[in-house]
Amino acid sequence: MNSNRYKILIIEDETNIRNFVKTILHANGYQVLEAGSSREGMMMYLSHTPDCLILDLGLPDGDGIDFITQVRKQAGVPILVLSARTNESDKVEALDAGANDYVTKPFGTAELLARVRAALRIYQHGSMQNLETDGKFRVNDLVIDFESRQVMLGENEIHLTQTEYNIAALLARHAGKVMTYSEIIREVWRWSDAGSVKKLQVNMANIRKKMGVKPGDNRYISNELGVGYRMNTDG
Repeated sequence: MNSNRYKILIIEDETNIRNFVKTILHANGYQVLEAGSSREGMMMYLSHTPDCLILDLGLPDGDGIDFITQVRKQAGVPILVLSARTNESDKVEALDAGANDYVTKPFGTAELLARVRAALRIYQHGSMQNLETDGKFRVNDLVIDFESRQVMLGENEIHLTQTEYNIAALLARHAGKVMTYSEIIREVWRWSDAGSVKKLQVNMANIRKKMGVKPGDNRYISNELGVGYRMNTDG
C-alpha cells in the first residue's frame, strides 16, 4: 500500500501523545493533520477531508463518541479510536457509534501502524476490500464465495452450518472492522436475548475449529475479548 497519498487527522489533546503518533506516521510516509480539541478536529475534518481519523475519546470540549456520531452522519471515513479507557463498555459504545477500531493506551508502534493499514484498506476499497471481481472474498488461503455460499480453505471445502456461514460472510463483508457482539447478533438472528452472546461464541468456536484454528490463534478472525470479532484482511 502506498501510504504517501493518505492524509490522517489526529485529534488528541495530550501534546506528547499527539507528537508521538505524528512522528510514527510521518516516518511511515503518511501526511498528518492534527487537532487538540473536538471543535478544532471538526474544522480540520471538514476543510481537509482526511482519509482516516485517529481520535481520543476524552477531549476537553466534548466526548469523542459525539464526534464519531457527527462524522458518521455524513461520511464513511475510517475512525480509529485511541483511548486510555479500557472498559469493554467504552469500546463497545465507540464501535457501535461507528468507529472502525479501538486501540488502548499505552500502545506499540507496530500495533498502531497495523490498525491504521487495516482502516485504510476499508477506505481504499470500501467494506468489501478483499472482494474480487468474481464475487469471492479472499485472505491468504481462505476463500468465501458469496454466490455459492461455499467456504474453501486451500483446495478443501469447509462445511459450515447456515448460521456459521452467515456469521463468517458478515465478518467478511466488513473485513478489517471490529464488529461488536450486538451488531453480529442483530444481523444474523435479528433479535437478542440473554443467551445470544453465548450462542454467538459457540458458533464462532465451531467456525474456528472447522478452519483448523486453535484457541488463542487469531488467524483469519480476531477475537476482541468482551467486545466482538474482526475478519482479518491479511496475515
